[in-house]
Amino acid sequence: MPLTVAVQMDPISRIRIAGDSTFALLLEAQARGHHLLHYTPDRLRLAGVRLEVMAEPLSVKDVEGDHASLGEARLIDLSRVDVVLLRQDPPFDLAYVTTTHLLERIQPETLVVNDPRGVRDAPEKLFVMDFPEWMPPTLIARDKAAIEAFRAEHGEVVMKPLFGAGGQAVFKVAARDPNFGSLFDLFSVTFREPWVIQKFLPSVADGDKRIILINGEPMGAVNRVPAGDDIRSNMVRGGAAKQTELTPREHEICAAIGPELKRRGLVFAGIDVIGGYLTEINVTSPTGIRAIRKLGGPDLAVAIWDAIEAKRVVR
Repeated sequence: MPLTVAVQMDPISRIRIAGDSTFALLLEAQARGHHLLHYTPDRLRLAGVRLEVMAEPLSVKDVEGDHASLGEARLIDLSRVDVVLLRQDPPFDLAYVTTTHLLERIQPETLVVNDPRGVRDAPEKLFVMDFPEWMPPTLIARDKAAIEAFRAEHGEVVMKPLFGAGGQAVFKVAARDPNFGSLFDLFSVTFREPWVIQKFLPSVADGDKRIILINGEPMGAVNRVPAGDDIRSNMVRGGAAKQTELTPREHEICAAIGPELKRRGLVFAGIDVIGGYLTEINVTSPTGIRAIRKLGGPDLAVAIWDAIEAKRVVR
């Protein structure tokens, strides 16, 4: 049965479709005959008990630069649509958090994927700390003495903002680094929240594996290998996508965290693993499904929509 699907995302005209997982989901939804609506989060409004938005009918095609056609915007009561895809990119800030509070109000009449409460309660670099046995040594702090003690114990570290994304502001700090004081000052004036300080994993040179879990089950992976002069493997930062398979340890990691992802309604999640160590759990707007398909892996957009449609039937 055709569904009405509203997608909350950044302006679709600006995306690069070759690697965009949201676009892959839209292509598959359209192929299934679902009716698509597009809106950006700034258009949400709560009118009494009604969550409304000005949304445009959307059609898509897999042609760069001519990938989206939008109809005339009209006022939509989101409690009347079947599915909302929560797919805007970070930053995970108060604006993002506010949208999760608003979208909660249309449940259970409307299925929101990922579940907005699950997204709000799982900040990606904090949620992962629920699984310390699978992680490298990690500190969440902004206290200089605590950070210096951590560096003294673990040597080279990576410092990054707690709510950063896409490899932004990720720094490798040597065991004895003359830049640490200046970097500490920079982070202090730039970020009000604590930061992530994590033991540096030299095996990042061999790749940072993105594993996609759907309803808590691992369904595919891509290895992102950083450029020779960078520690960041994000493909938007020049990382190269390579075929990969899951190791026994990575299967164990997925088995450990999968049930919690499912319990929280996090249908589509992407975890990052470096050298057998879990570093992040991505739930806001995970990516990687187009890269996996291009490298000969499964079309995970199909599996994601199978999961969504099954949830609609259960409801």
